Amino acid sequence: MTAGGRLGHSRAVLLMVLAALLWSIAGVVARQIESATRFEITFWRSAFAALSLLVILPLWRRSQPRHGDLPAGASRGVGLFVRRHWGLHPEWPAFWISGLCWSVMFSAFMLAMTFTSVANVLVIMALGPLFTALLARVTTGLRLPLRTWLTAVMAGAGIAFMYGSQFAQALAGPKVDASNLLAGSLIALGVPIGGAINWTVAQRSQQHGARIDLVPAVLLGATLSSLALLPLAWPFAASGGDIAWLATLGLVQLAIPCTLAVISARVLSAPEVSLLALLEVIFGIALVWIGAGEAPGPNVITGGGAVIVALAINEALGWHSRQGTPRIQTLEARDDPAP
Repeated sequence: MTAGGRLGHSRAVLLMVLAALLWSIAGVVARQIESATRFEITFWRSAFAALSLLVILPLWRRSQPRHGDLPAGASRGVGLFVRRHWGLHPEWPAFWISGLCWSVMFSAFMLAMTFTSVANVLVIMALGPLFTALLARVTTGLRLPLRTWLTAVMAGAGIAFMYGSQFAQALAGPKVDASNLLAGSLIALGVPIGGAINWTVAQRSQQHGARIDLVPAVLLGATLSSLALLPLAWPFAASGGDIAWLATLGLVQLAIPCTLAVISARVLSAPEVSLLALLEVIFGIALVWIGAGEAPGPNVITGGGAVIVALAINEALGWHSRQGTPRIQTLEARDDPAP
């Protein structure tokens, strides 16, 4: 038994690896879409994720141990209903901030893939742990070890090489669309930035006694993302086959792995989660290469490889050098009564 409930450390690792594998199918599945527009793709993915979580969360919550009574000042009426069934905490500002971060991450990730290559998006997205560390330095004054600063320099150099060489190709010929590359890269930055804010808010809230649960926040994020994109996605152009692929993305690539990752984060330390999440980059590039013929160029392999190696070394050293590193999620048990 662990502080995370019945989930042991080994199973938490396996769940995190499975989450990374499921996340990684986004690129190869997105490349199968035939007629849906980029905003429609993103809308349907978020909408199907929200619908999936509306069903998954109550079932999962019923299987978890429940302890204690409602805390003083707990919400009543509709607030109590949504808390019992989906774990939502509309009275907590941090819950809304976390949901907004998830919505930005969901929207930016899929939109970026419609502008540029899967490999480009995944490498930028992998900068999340580094952004989180830098944000913690700014917001809390936490001193960062030398290895993290060296990682930032190496990752920055890798990104500069990867994109510099691609922009050079765009200027030299029509092989690379510079405008789409720039748009996709800037949009993709929303994923690591949103993730950094999300984890920082969650940890600070937990330190102040508001034990925000990031699993229900995923539901809020998917809902906000779909609502925001609906006007841009209308009128719909997706075929029946597109809808089937997008439903797969919503359930298998988004709802399930995000839930698995947040549950694993209740057992694993932050460096462990970050290190295992990097597997998504490797899995994702390999799957889109095999399944959609989107081979990464030598500049992506070289520059992106430098980024991933730097991040992996930093997280591995953090894993082994920091005893008692806090978990991203510190929920020990649910404090709401059974429905």
